[in-house]
Amino acid sequence: MISYDFFLDLALILLTTKLLGVLTRKLQMPQVVGALIAGVILGPNILGLVEETQFLSMMAELGVIFIMFMAGMETDLNQLRQTGTASIVIAFFGILFPLAGGFLISGAFNGGFNPQDAVPFLENLFIGIILMATSVTITVETLREMGKLNTKTGTAILGAAVIDDIIGIVALTVLMSLNDASISVFMVVLKILGFFLFAGVCGAAFYFIFRYMSRKHGKKRRVPIYSLVFCLVLSYSAEHFFGVADITGAYLAGAIISNITLCEYVNKKIEVTSYMLFSPIFFASIGLKARVEHLNTQVLIFAAALIAVAMLTKLIGGGLGARLSGFSWAQSLRTGLGMVARGEVALIVADRGISAGLLRPEHLTPVVLLVIFSSILTPILLKASFNSSGGDIQMLQESRYQTYRNKMRTMY
Repeated sequence: MISYDFFLDLALILLTTKLLGVLTRKLQMPQVVGALIAGVILGPNILGLVEETQFLSMMAELGVIFIMFMAGMETDLNQLRQTGTASIVIAFFGILFPLAGGFLISGAFNGGFNPQDAVPFLENLFIGIILMATSVTITVETLREMGKLNTKTGTAILGAAVIDDIIGIVALTVLMSLNDASISVFMVVLKILGFFLFAGVCGAAFYFIFRYMSRKHGKKRRVPIYSLVFCLVLSYSAEHFFGVADITGAYLAGAIISNITLCEYVNKKIEVTSYMLFSPIFFASIGLKARVEHLNTQVLIFAAALIAVAMLTKLIGGGLGARLSGFSWAQSLRTGLGMVARGEVALIVADRGISAGLLRPEHLTPVVLLVIFSSILTPILLKASFNSSGGDIQMLQESRYQTYRNKMRTMY
C-alpha cells in the first residue's frame, strides 16, 4: 500500500517555509533563514511533524539543481568581463583566506593536520571549502535596496562572488573524488577538463538551437521545458560519465542559457516552479538534518569559532583584494563586508559533504548557524558602512560618470 503521508509533509513544509520566509523578509533578513528555521521547527528537534524520507531527499536534490540552474542564468558574463582583474584578485584572496582559516579552525578542534591522516585531513579541508562560498543574493538585494548595485564596489563584489562559487564547486568535485582512494588525482583533473570540454560543445550547439527557437517560436512554454531538459541532461552527464558534481552541470547549463535572448523568460518560468515547490523543500531538509542533540559544549564552541573565522577571513581577504586592486579604504571595507554572507552554495556544499562522508553530521548545525548569522549581520554591516560616510561621494561620482559614458556611447 502506498502511504500518502508525503502529501501532509509537503503541505507543512510549503506553508511553514513561506510564512517564516515572509516574516524574516519583513525583518530585513533573507527568506532562506526562514526556510531553515522552518525545517528545524518541523523536524525532530521541536515538533517532530516531518521526518527525512527518500521522497523528500529526492525532491531536495531537485531543489539543489533548480537553485544552481537559476544561479547560472543570473550570471552576467559581460559583467564578469568588465570587472576583470579586480574581481579575480578579490576572489583569489576571498578564497585563500577562508580556505586556510576553515582548515586551521577545524584542525584545531579535530586534529588531522598531517596529510597522511587522510580522513581528518580531508574533513578539515572540506570545512575550508564550505567557507569559500559567498552568497550573491543577500548582498545583491542589500546593494539594490541602497541603489549601490551598479557602482564600482557592487560590480566587483558580484564578479568575485560568482568566481568564488564556481571555484568552490570545482573544488568540491575534486575533494569528493580524492575521498575515494582508488581514484588518482590525474584522472580527476582529466575528467573535470573533459567535462568542461563536453559542456562547451553541448553549450555551443544548444545556443544556436535555442537562438533559432527564440526567433521562430518566441515566448512559448516549450522553450523553458527544453531548457530544463538541457539542465537535467547536463547534470546527469556530469555525475554519471565524468564524476563531476551534478550541481556543476546545472550551473553551467544556466550560464549557457544566460546568453540566449529568452533567458529572462526562461528564468521566470523556472523560478516559479523552483520557489513553489523544490527550493523550500531543499532548505527545509537542511533544517531537518540540523539536530539539537549535536549541540553540546564542544560543538557550540566550534560553531562560535567557525562563525568568527568565516566572517573575518572573508572580510580581510575580500578587503585586501580590493585594496590591492586600487580601491579606496572605504570601498575595500565595503567589498569585504559584501563578501561575508554565506547562503545557498554553502548549504549545498555541506549537504554534499555529509553524503560523501566528508562532513560529520554534528558539524552541519554549525554551518547552518553560520548561514543564519552571516545572512543577518551582512546587510546590517553593509548598510552601516555606507551610511557612516554619507554614501561615499566618490562612488556617486563614478556612477554618474558611468551613466554619462553610456549616454555618449548611445549617441555616437
